[in-house]
Amino acid sequence: MRVLENLEPKKVFEYFEDLCRVPHGSGNTKQISDYCVDFAKKHGLSYTQDELNNVIIRKNASKGYENSPTVILQGHLDMVCEKDSGVSIDFLKDGLTLSLNGDFVSANGTTLGGDDGIAVAMALSVLDSDSLLHPPLEVLFTTDEETGMYGAAGLDTSLLKGKILINIDSEDEGILTAGCAGGARAEIKKAIRFGESKSTEKIVISGLAGGHSGVEIHKNRYNANKLMAELLGRIPNFQLAYISGGAKDNVIPNECECALSTDCDLDAIISDFIKDKQNSADPNLKITVTDGEELPVMDEEASKQIVKLICAFPNGVQKMNAQIPTLVQTSLNLGVLKIEEGNLVCTFSVRSSVNSEKVEILNKLENTAKDFGADYSDHGHYPAWEYRENSPLRETMIKTFENLYGRKPVVDVIHAGLECGFFCDKIDGLDAVSFGPDLFDIHTSRERLSVSSTQRTYKYLCETLKNLR
Repeated sequence: MRVLENLEPKKVFEYFEDLCRVPHGSGNTKQISDYCVDFAKKHGLSYTQDELNNVIIRKNASKGYENSPTVILQGHLDMVCEKDSGVSIDFLKDGLTLSLNGDFVSANGTTLGGDDGIAVAMALSVLDSDSLLHPPLEVLFTTDEETGMYGAAGLDTSLLKGKILINIDSEDEGILTAGCAGGARAEIKKAIRFGESKSTEKIVISGLAGGHSGVEIHKNRYNANKLMAELLGRIPNFQLAYISGGAKDNVIPNECECALSTDCDLDAIISDFIKDKQNSADPNLKITVTDGEELPVMDEEASKQIVKLICAFPNGVQKMNAQIPTLVQTSLNLGVLKIEEGNLVCTFSVRSSVNSEKVEILNKLENTAKDFGADYSDHGHYPAWEYRENSPLRETMIKTFENLYGRKPVVDVIHAGLECGFFCDKIDGLDAVSFGPDLFDIHTSRERLSVSSTQRTYKYLCETLKNLR
C-alpha cells in the first residue's frame, strides 16, 4: 500500500514515494539515476546520462512556446543519510519507510530526502504532463550534491542550451534565493598511538538539535563534537580509548561518544557541566555515563593533546554580513570526529560568501593543525553564487507569485551552498533562481515535508513556466 496515494498533486507525491523506495544516499546514486533514465525511455524523451550519474532529460515546448527560451529545471538526486540510534536500515540497500501525519510527510527514524527528492518528483511530474504549458525544457538531475556538489562540478555544461535555470533546492516557501555562499571541506589528521588495555567508561552526548550547517549554523545549537571536547577538558586526568561524533561535515553533529579510563568522579563533573550548558536552542541535552569495554588507551598526555586540538579549532559563525545583518557571511562546522587507521580525523565544512574569508579560515585550520603536529588537506571547493541585479527570471517569478498569492515573495541570499554557483560560473549569462516548498529539520531524522506547501509550490512552478514565453 502506498502511504501518499491520496495526496495531491497526485503525480508529484507518486514520484516522490517511488524515489523514497530507491536507496540514494550520496555516493550511491546509480540506481536512482537509472530510474530517471527509465522514466525518459518510457515517456519517449531524449536524455543524457554521464559517468557521474548526472541525468539530463529534454522535452519539447508546448504549442505556442516553440520560440521561447529554453528553461533548465534542476535538483539533485542524492540525500543525506542520517538515522536515530537503534533504527535498523541499510541505506545502501533499503528504501525509506514513510509516514503521513497531518500536513507532514516524514520517514520513520531517518532523514526523508525531501532535500532534494521533492525537486526530482516535481520535475518528473512536469515532464509527465501533456496539459501544462511551458517553454522547451532541459531537466537536470545532479549527483553527490550533499558531499561536495561533485555532480554539478563535473557536469559538461555544453550539453545544455538553456540560459534560464530554476533550481528547486530551497526549503522555505515564499522565498526566492538569488545568491549563496561558496565553500570547501577541510580535513585534519593527527597520528595517535595506543598502549595497554584498560577498563573504560563510555560517555555519550545526545539529544541535541543538530541540523544543516549552512541553514542553521546561526541558531546557537551545540556542536556535539566541540561540546565533548569541552567536557573532556574539565576532567583532570584520563586516558582516551576513542572519540566519535557526526557522519557528515555539512551536518551539525547532534551526538558524540567517547570511551576513557579515569579515576575521576565523572557523574559530578558531568552534573556541573550540564548546569553550565543550559541552552534554549538545545533544551534536550543529555549526557550519560556507562561502563565500557576493556580497550587500548592512549597515554594521558596524548589524550589531553587531542582535546586541546579539538578545542583550539574555530567553529560556528565567524562573521555576519554588514549589509544584511541576518545573513551569515562566514562559518565553519566540525561535522565529523573519529579515530580511523591510527589517526584522529576531524572534518570541517567551511562556508563564506567572501572568498578571502574562506581562505582565511582554511589557513587558520591549517596553522592550528601544524601547531599540534597534525596533517591538513582541503578539497571540494565550490564557488559563491553572486546576486544578479538584473534578472528577468526573478522578475517573472516575483510577478507570478504576487498574482497567485496577493503578496510579494522574499528575495534572499543564503549562507548554504547551492549548485547554482557552479552553473553560473560555468554558463555565461545564466539567469538563476532557487525556490522550494517548506521542509523542516533537513539532514536530521526529524526531517519533514509540508504537503500543503508542496501543493502551492508545484502550482507556482507550473504558473511560472507558463509565464516564461
